[in-house]
Amino acid sequence: MGVRAAATKLHISPSAAAATRRPTFLPLVAVALLCCASYLLGVWHHGGFSSPTSSPSVSIATAISCTTTPVRKKTPSPRSNSPALDFLPHHTAAGDLAAAVASSGSSPAAAPRRYRACPAKYSEYTPCEDVARSLRYPRERLVYRERHCPAGRERLRCLVPAPAGYRRPFPWPASRDVAWFANAPHKELTVEKAVQNWIRVDGDKLRFPGGGTMFPHGADAYIDDIAKLVPLHDGSIRTALDTGCGVASWGAYLLSRDILAMSFAPRDSHEAQVQFALERGVPAMIGVLASNRLTYPARAFDMAHCSRCLIPWHLYDGLYLMEVDRVLRPGGYWILSGPPINWRKYWKGWERSKEDLNAEQQAIEAVAASLCWKKVKEAGDIAVWQKPANHATCKASRKAAKSPPFCSHKKDPDAAWYDKMEACVTPLPEVSGANDVAGGAVKKWPQRLTAVPPRVSRGGVRGVTAKAFAEDTELWRRRLRHYKSVVAQFGQKGRYRNVLDMNARLGGFAAALAVAGDPVWVMNMVPTAGGNTSTLGVVYERGLIGSYQDWCEGMSTYPRTYDLIHADSVFTLYKNRCEMESILLEMDRILRPEGTVIVRDDVDMLVKVKSHADGMRWDSQIVDHEDGPLVREKILLVVKKYWTAQDQDQ
Repeated sequence: MGVRAAATKLHISPSAAAATRRPTFLPLVAVALLCCASYLLGVWHHGGFSSPTSSPSVSIATAISCTTTPVRKKTPSPRSNSPALDFLPHHTAAGDLAAAVASSGSSPAAAPRRYRACPAKYSEYTPCEDVARSLRYPRERLVYRERHCPAGRERLRCLVPAPAGYRRPFPWPASRDVAWFANAPHKELTVEKAVQNWIRVDGDKLRFPGGGTMFPHGADAYIDDIAKLVPLHDGSIRTALDTGCGVASWGAYLLSRDILAMSFAPRDSHEAQVQFALERGVPAMIGVLASNRLTYPARAFDMAHCSRCLIPWHLYDGLYLMEVDRVLRPGGYWILSGPPINWRKYWKGWERSKEDLNAEQQAIEAVAASLCWKKVKEAGDIAVWQKPANHATCKASRKAAKSPPFCSHKKDPDAAWYDKMEACVTPLPEVSGANDVAGGAVKKWPQRLTAVPPRVSRGGVRGVTAKAFAEDTELWRRRLRHYKSVVAQFGQKGRYRNVLDMNARLGGFAAALAVAGDPVWVMNMVPTAGGNTSTLGVVYERGLIGSYQDWCEGMSTYPRTYDLIHADSVFTLYKNRCEMESILLEMDRILRPEGTVIVRDDVDMLVKVKSHADGMRWDSQIVDHEDGPLVREKILLVVKKYWTAQDQDQ
């Protein structure tokens, strides 16, 4: 599908026009004739007239003055002894370019490398959760289902194809209930979960009725039952964590209540459950509770949920429940449905003994009590606990009972990139009063989106003050307006749904999209490189979601996850850490066909990025910064061409 160009209008100020003097006629004619004669003579001297090259098939912005798009060098005629003209932009990193030319022995104007397509069997390739590689690792505590990323020669150096027949997903909100079967061609769950109303095949479509193992009457009715126990309608709950999410119907139906859920599940026997969630336009990641901490900061979620998620909460000294406690905000809620809750009613259907189920529930109750959680209520199939607002009373009451201990203050509670879980209670920040909220209370949604987050107001983020936060918020509103002026797809209703910000910092880009009312959700990634990962906590305090990520590795998601990828200074950040090619190939893997990439960086870096992008079946163009052509930082706009495994060699 072609992409419409976004027109750029040039304006001349009235004062400048008034100051312009009317030229006389004869000098203009003389100058014009001399210019034409000189041009024609030059063309004849360098080989005569040649046919113009065809224009690019896809463009997302018109040319802007002082763009840095390289121009192909014209091949000199054999009869010409003149040296070849160099049209390469001379503000590129000349040293790097010269070194590359010297090592390859090629011309500086050589065509960019053309990346080949991977075989069709890799259409659902997830590098860090590869099923074949996972078998090398221990099965104990599901360690083999954690992230295990390839290195060196194991890495794919090709473009992951879309499956044959792939189509652009339905726009939101229709996508909540329907997806194209060709995009995720799996029927396993339609058979395995047929009686539970998860998913069914309807011709060339997949239908999601909204059912679940513990909510056969639909997610809406189930959430209404939760709302009788937890305040879901007053804006106090905005971020939620769904552990073992299935096809993420719980998170899908929370969105209409202005609650944003991060859903995760492993890549396991329930084939493609996270992929289905993403096709529906619902936030989700591949993940598992095993030995590593979840890749989120402490005090991130207002609510956590498990609906028959099969996580053994009572085992390993309550380790997994302690991890949920770490990521729950003070005063946050944990909701459990399914075994062992209401075991007296379901024990026969669960094919377990009464004694076994009762012992499991008692063990869970004991772990929750050791965390100083208060049981709000158990009603029917649902049980709810609440985390305390602070640990002042908890510490006093636990002096006698020292198991589990509080974690060492030397351990950063936010550290969560391959950091191991520990059987200890993550301490909350100190408070001055018994009723204070540890770490500071957040505003209710939507005020918390733009209010100064407690981590900022309390000096918890290095170099970020309340004033700097406000300026950053306004900066990204202005930048978003510029993006919309040069990217035509922003004007197409439903064009974007799943958005990735590769270097989110304070979440300003996502906040600007939310304020503008765009029907999108943004996965805000905070790179582990750069040394200021504390900003991810700010992202969550704003009522947004995200994760830590090292872009030298693959992301824990399926191919073709995102409609739009935003990369602000990512390549400068990783300049000396890993290959640019690896990052770009990963971006291509997780970008949908006809998806858009917006890259902000120094102009020299963007020229290098573009040289790779031109060989990746991407159409790209460099345009000016929102503050004009004199700013070194530029913007690279990209559209990924449509192609599938069926026509990968064309």
